[in-house]
Amino acid sequence: MITPQQMRAARALLGIDQKELAALAGVSLPTIQRMEASDGQVRGIVETLVKVISALEGRGVEFIGDNVPSQGRGRGVRLRETSSAQP
Repeated sequence: MITPQQMRAARALLGIDQKELAALAGVSLPTIQRMEASDGQVRGIVETLVKVISALEGRGVEFIGDNVPSQGRGRGVRLRETSSAQP
């Protein structure tokens, strides 16, 4: 699934706040707030998570999993793996 950081980054890329995402996905604002406050993977009912992901993807966001190449075109953002050798 996705991480809370990916959800926040997706919203930032689209320039929308939590309230607008809730409306787009058809879920409550507290649900979005709880999802973004999760540790690790976003926690919630699978059906609700699918609604949120679909709403973001429908607006053009592409979620990229670990070790998965992007299928999209154009510019994007991804965290690179850090190593202990880097300052």
